[in-house]
Amino acid sequence: MKNDDAAARLEALGNPTRLQIYRTLMRAGDAGMPVGKLQGKLDLAASTLSHHLKSLIAVGLVTQERQTTTLICRTDYEVMRGLVDFLVAECCVDGACVPVRGKKEKAA
Repeated sequence: MKNDDAAARLEALGNPTRLQIYRTLMRAGDAGMPVGKLQGKLDLAASTLSHHLKSLIAVGLVTQERQTTTLICRTDYEVMRGLVDFLVAECCVDGACVPVRGKKEKAA
């Protein structure tokens, strides 16, 4: 993945509403979710949802498919994995990783 592609995808997910939409679609699995159900679940105005979906679609994180009169939105899991892999691939390349601390240790 190119830096520009990763940056655009991370920027899209940097908006709280888009992140909420994306996470909701991730939970829906491969079946995706009709736009109307997504709108009701998140209690968003149709125009707001449309605006944010357009941004997620533009960077390839979400796809849409028309099934007769219903528009189904889906997470593109391959793109998601590519973004995560892109970030993880650089982990500790130039040094040792810091051990992951548990929640109790962080609070101390």
